[in-house]
Order: sequence, then structure tokens, then C-alpha cells
Amino acid sequence: MTTTAITHIGSLVTNDPALGDGSPLGLIENAAVVIDGAEVVWVGPADRAPAADEGFDAQGRAMVPGFVDSHSHLVFAGDRTAEFNARMSGRAYSAGGIRTTVAATRAASDAALEANLLRHLDEARRQGTTTFETKSGYGLTVADEARALRIAAAHTEEVTYLGAHIVSPDYADDPAGYVDLVTGEMLRACAPYARWVDVFCEKGAFDGDQARAILTAGAAAGLIPRVHANQLSYGPGVQLAVELEAASADHCTHLTDADVDALAAARDTTVATLLPGAEFSTRAQWPDARRLIDAGATVALSTDCNPGSSYTSSMPFCIALAVRDMRMTPDEALWSATAGGARALRRADIGRIAPGARADLALLDAPSHVHLAYRPGVPLVRAVWQRGVRAA
Repeated sequence: MTTTAITHIGSLVTNDPALGDGSPLGLIENAAVVIDGAEVVWVGPADRAPAADEGFDAQGRAMVPGFVDSHSHLVFAGDRTAEFNARMSGRAYSAGGIRTTVAATRAASDAALEANLLRHLDEARRQGTTTFETKSGYGLTVADEARALRIAAAHTEEVTYLGAHIVSPDYADDPAGYVDLVTGEMLRACAPYARWVDVFCEKGAFDGDQARAILTAGAAAGLIPRVHANQLSYGPGVQLAVELEAASADHCTHLTDADVDALAAARDTTVATLLPGAEFSTRAQWPDARRLIDAGATVALSTDCNPGSSYTSSMPFCIALAVRDMRMTPDEALWSATAGGARALRRADIGRIAPGARADLALLDAPSHVHLAYRPGVPLVRAVWQRGVRAA
């Protein structure tokens, strides 16, 4: 196996306090990283770096772990520009907009869906994302949900069954029948391709009892729960996620004190994943990250990339939004976009730069990770390694 030493890193974020300055980011100044195959094998001061077969000079730039996007919806077809334009002109977002994408996705070929997925993955990778989770949810038939997951599973191990995105238009007059389908035939067809099961627990989608039935059925089939929780209104989603030991409660925009307390108490089990792209794109209330962090909850950041309510694949953009509008510090936002996302996926091999971790790295054309929030909208990612291979 060929080893590569990346040297003259001006500022290295390891997310391992023991390796660096003792902070959560584990910063090392004037650092080096040695890669062997797909794995990091050494991290430390550049003047102590062991010999390697190949070298790469970072020229004083900052390096961070590859971003971990733990919530996206990338298997879809169609465009909702008109909806976005109307919403920005005063029409409020509602869960019903998903139906537009369902119709386009059902009509698309497998090849078209995969091509669109790959286009978005390449776009995200060039912006530093090296791990992504993605969901079904735009087919809402047994065949269409299964094919979405099959296509996704060819490109990531983090695949989520979201047959319970909304009640299928085919079951508009029989939501109970659709829950039966989601927990029965559809689940059996989809479970072989998925690691996770998710539900949109929200007015206009699925209530608490329906969400519980879907998540417990998924868990019985070997899938791990995650929940779209409390995005558009107060509701039972967060409490249900904590009760069922879901890996994450995602959105967390409308939280009671009891919800915050529950997430803090479940900090080692259930991550609060915040998706600022959705609030940006819908002019909705921002999640209060400061409230969650101060209470002791574990927080992740993700893009929620989807064609309706958050059409961005840029984790740096979401970091900037979190710092500007969700009261996170630049350090907290970066940790949440890397180590926090890894926690939301229950992964220890990503989201950090340390011996034994996967060699997923992003080199910034900047002297510090703070520039991700300091220079919003600027393409700062200079190079990306994914599983030890230069990917961008």
C-alpha cells in the first residue's frame, strides 16, 4: 500500500482533543497527516512526520475532516423553481409540495435518477462532503421506493427508508391503509437496501401514533430509527425520537423546554440535527442551536438537500448560516458538520482526523477553518481526499 504524507498544514482540525490543543476541535498548528490506503495512520507536528512514499505540500492551508452530511434527499427528478419563486413572493411552505416531486420521480427512468444523484454527489464532494446519507420518499409506491433505495445504496452505505415522507396521493382518502403499506409490503421490499427508517412526523404528514407504528415496524425489520421532528410546528416528534432511541431528531425548529431537556438527556443516543438550508429557503424560524448546545444536547448540521425546501448541497454554506443565524460559534458549527454528523450516523471512523479514522480530508484555501463562516459563499475547498484517494 502506498503511503502519502500531507505536510505544512497551517492549522489542522482533528476533532480529537487528545491529539491537539485540548479543545473539541483538537487543533494542531503546522501539522502533518500520513495516509496509508484508505486510513489515516499518523497525525502530529509536521517536523515529526514519518517518511512516506509520496508527499503533498499543503502550503500553510487549513485542513478539516471531510464534511458528514447526515440528512439529504437526493434520489429525485424534476424541478420546483416555480414553487420557490412563489414562496419567496409570499406563499408559505407546506408539506404538500412534496407531491410535485413524487410525480416527476415516478415518471423518471432509473438512469435519469442515478445521473441526477451522481451530479449532486459530485457537487457536494467538490465542496468538501465525503460522507452523505440519503433517503427515499419521492416514490411512495413499493416499486418506486425500492428502486430509489437500490440506486442510493450503490453509492453510499447510509441509506434511509422514508416511505413515510407524506401519505401517498394514491391513498389520500385512506391514510391508515398507506401506513399499513409502509409497515408491510413496502418495508419488506425496501429493508434489504437500507440501514435506517425515517418518518416525517408533522401536521400534513404523519401524527405521533402513525410515526410510532412506522418506526417500530422498521426497527423490527432491523432498521435504525431517525425522525423528521418538529420542523413546521410543535409536536411529538422529538419526544418520540428520544423514546425510541432514534439516532437523530432532524430539524428541531419548534421545541418546548421539555423537548430540549429530552435531547440533552439523550445526548449520547439521539442527536439534534439542524438543517438551516430549509429555514433559509422557506423564510421560516431558525432553530435555536445555542439553546440546545447550552442545555448539553449533541448537535449536528446537515444540508437537507432536496428540490423543494433546501436545494443546497453546500455544507460550508450551512456552517455560515448556523454561525450567522443560529448563534453557533465557528468552532461549534464545524464540529457539528463533521463529528456531529458522524454521531448522527453512529459512526466512529469518520468526522475526525486521527489514526484509525477513514482518510476523508478537506483542504481549505484559507489559513483557518473560521474562514468557512468568515467568507460565506466563497469556494474555499481546495482539495478533497475520500477514503485516501484524491477526489477533488
